[in-house]
Amino acid sequence: MIADVNITEKSFGPKILMTGVKFSVDDGEKVGIIGRNGIGKSTLFGILSGEDKDFTGEIAYKRGTTVVSTSQEHHHHLEQTVLEYVLSGLPEYAELSRIIIGYPEKMGTDMKMIEAYTEALDRFDQKGFYQIEELVERELANFQMPDVAHRPLESLSGGQKRMIEVIKVMHADAHLALIDEPTNHMDYIAKQQFVEWMKVAQEAMLIVTHDRDVLKYVDRIIELKDGSVQSFKGNYDAYLKQNAVATGTAMNDFEMIGKRIINLKAKVIDYQRLKEKARNPATIQKFKRLEQVSRKELAELEAKEKPTFWIDKDSVENLNYKVAGQYQKFKARNIKMTIRNDESRSKHVLVKATNLVLGYGGKALFKPVNIDLREGEAVELRGRNGAGKTTVIKALLGIEGPEIIDGSIELDTHCRIGVYEQEVSDAYFEMPLGEAIERMYLSRNLAINETKIRQLLADYLFVESDGKTPISRLSGGQKARFQLISMLANDPQLLILDEPTNHLDLPSIEELEAALEKYSGAILYVSHDGYFRDVIGGEMLEVVKP
Repeated sequence: MIADVNITEKSFGPKILMTGVKFSVDDGEKVGIIGRNGIGKSTLFGILSGEDKDFTGEIAYKRGTTVVSTSQEHHHHLEQTVLEYVLSGLPEYAELSRIIIGYPEKMGTDMKMIEAYTEALDRFDQKGFYQIEELVERELANFQMPDVAHRPLESLSGGQKRMIEVIKVMHADAHLALIDEPTNHMDYIAKQQFVEWMKVAQEAMLIVTHDRDVLKYVDRIIELKDGSVQSFKGNYDAYLKQNAVATGTAMNDFEMIGKRIINLKAKVIDYQRLKEKARNPATIQKFKRLEQVSRKELAELEAKEKPTFWIDKDSVENLNYKVAGQYQKFKARNIKMTIRNDESRSKHVLVKATNLVLGYGGKALFKPVNIDLREGEAVELRGRNGAGKTTVIKALLGIEGPEIIDGSIELDTHCRIGVYEQEVSDAYFEMPLGEAIERMYLSRNLAINETKIRQLLADYLFVESDGKTPISRLSGGQKARFQLISMLANDPQLLILDEPTNHLDLPSIEELEAALEKYSGAILYVSHDGYFRDVIGGEMLEVVKP
C-alpha cells in the first residue's frame, strides 16, 4: 500500500461536502476517480496533494513516497519557459542541478562536499536527467507542440497548459501521480500515447476523468457520491456491471427505509393513543418510552438524504421488472435536453463542400476535403490538433479567418444551426448565469422570460443560486451545460459539436448521446471519445495536412 486516505469531514462553511471518505491505493495501481459535476473531485485532489489542509482526517503515504500532481493554476510560473517549468516539477531535479552546477566552484578539498557532488552525479544519471531535456522536447513534439519548449508558459492556451501538466507528470518518475482530466483537449493520437504510457508506467495513479477510453484501462474505479466513496474493482465495463448490482441493492434498502418510516409513524400514533387511554402509571410510562424510541428512530431515518441512483442505459435494459420499476421511481435527476426529433426528414443537403482547401496567405492548411451532409446524417471531422478541423467549422459558419484557396463550401441559408464550443464566449464569461442565458436568447431574437430561465436552469441541474453566479466561477461541467443550453436554443436543424463530452460527467454524457441518437437533424462533429463516436457514427472525414 502506497497511500491510505481517511477524510472524516470536509466542509465549506455550513455545507458538508464529504464525510467518511476512506480508501487506499496500492503500489503501481491505476485508479479512476469519477463522480457528478460539482461533487468534490477537485477538492479531493487538493487534499491529497497537500494544497488543502482544511479538513478533518488523515492522509498517510508510505515512507519515502514521492507524489506529483497536475496543477490547475500557473500564476506564479507564467514567465518560465515550458522546459523550465516541466523540469522544475520533476522531483530531485532542481536540488541535484544546484549541487552539480554550484559545488565545483566552492568545494575545493572539502570531502563532505565532494562526496555530495559525486552522489549527485550518480543520482542525476540514475534518474536519466542528462537526457531529460531531449526527452521532454520529443514528448512535446508527440503532443503536437514542437515549438513551445523555449516559449514562456503565459503564451500557451489553456489546452496546451493542460498537456504540459501531463508531460510533467509523465517524466516525474514519482511513486504516485495525481492527474486531473488529462485527455481534455488531446487529439486521438495524443490520447492514445497517454493511454499507452499509463498502461506500462510503474507509478501508481489517481486519475480524475470521465473519459471512458481512459477508464477502460484502470485497475479500479472510485466513485465519489453523496459525500462518500464507493470502490469498484476492474475497469469501466466492470464498473457498469457492479454499479447496476450495487444500485439495485441500495434502492431496495432505501425503499425499506421508506416502509419503515410509514410503519414508525403509525406506531407513534398508536403509542400516543394507548398512552392517553391507559390509567396505570407504569403502563403510561411504558407507552411513553416506546413512543420516544419510535420518534427518535423516525427522526434519524427522515434525516437521511435520498442517495444518488444512476445505472447506465444498457444495464437498465437487463434489470428484472421489480428493480427496473424501482429505478424509474428513484433514479437521480439528469439533464433534460429538448431536442428536435421530428421523424419527417427531408434529406435535403445542408452542408456541401467540394474539393475544399482553406488556408492563410495562399498557404493550404490541409488536403482537399469533400462533405455532403444531409438532414438525418452525421459527419465526423477527424485529424490531429492543428490539422484544420476548427478551420473547416469557421469557414462553414462564415467566421472571419480562413480563406478559400480552392474548391467551395455551401451551407443551406435557411438552416438553423446549433454550435457546441469548447470555450464560453467572452461576451458571457463574467455575467451571472441567468443573465447570460437571457442575453444569449435575446441576441438571437428568441423569446425568453424568467419562467423559461428557471425551467432551463432546472432542466440542466443548476440550483437557484447558480443563476446569480458568474459563469467564470462555474465548474467545467457547469460551463459545459451552459454550452448545451446555448446550442439548442434555436431548435437547430444542424448541430456542430466540438468535443462535447469534455467536462461532462458520465450520466450527462449518456443523456447527450441518447438525445443525439433520436435527433433528426444533421450532425457535424469533432470528438476524440471512442465511445461517443461509436454511438453517433456517420461518415468519417480525415482532415490531413498537405
